Amino acid sequence: MPSAPPQAVALPTANMEAVLKAAQIDPRRADTAITTGSGPSVLLVERALVAKGLLSSTYVDGHFGTSTISAYAAYQRSLGYTGLDASGMPGPTSLRLLGETTYTVTNAVSAGSKVTYHGKLMNTRTKAMLVEAERLLGMSLGVTQGSYNPGGVAGSAGTHDGGGALDISVSGMTTTTRTNVARVMRQVGFAAWVRTPAQGDWGYHIHAIALADPDLSSGARNQAGDYYLGYNGLANRGADDGPAVSPKRTWEEYQRSL
Repeated sequence: MPSAPPQAVALPTANMEAVLKAAQIDPRRADTAITTGSGPSVLLVERALVAKGLLSSTYVDGHFGTSTISAYAAYQRSLGYTGLDASGMPGPTSLRLLGETTYTVTNAVSAGSKVTYHGKLMNTRTKAMLVEAERLLGMSLGVTQGSYNPGGVAGSAGTHDGGGALDISVSGMTTTTRTNVARVMRQVGFAAWVRTPAQGDWGYHIHAIALADPDLSSGARNQAGDYYLGYNGLANRGADDGPAVSPKRTWEEYQRSL
């Protein structure tokens, strides 16, 4: 009898949502702890980076720290990417190409295309999140600063240079309403804080970062990581002063919870 054809060996899977979560949190940790649920996927990425000669095997530990961020950014540059596309924050295309022969990607996350909503530039993922927050609140929100706005507002320290960043007007809102808006924005997947004049050179507003947006600038990525770790997203890394929301979900996790 003819022998049976060899069976294809299934490649391990790298969960992009888990990788993105680690890429936000781990560089902001004071230690090399592994973000819960992310270790196996991060290990696959790190081993692939080692195979490309971009990361020392010393850092193959499941912790997506600054060395892994730098190595991933170098890989993105090797693909010809520049600027935001080479920030070290994994995107769906680069993550798939990196693991072409060693892993497959699950739970892919895309920022989508750039659109204008409420007169400000953002991506379709961020718009969908904002639309859902408005639906839950039963009110329209004014956007005073959108995304992809390099050098737009000096006080923003580059957080709006990439995708996923919004400033929301609180004009006419009571203190209670401001807090509720921030709470609902957190519920749908934003790291959101009510900013006050006492904190910096700005007026009252809500600052929001879409968690796990692949287009986040490095500053926005740091704020997302700090939010997960219980900080306020400011340079002083004070305790989170926003409304408590548990669990802290991304947009994709929120959608699955419905």
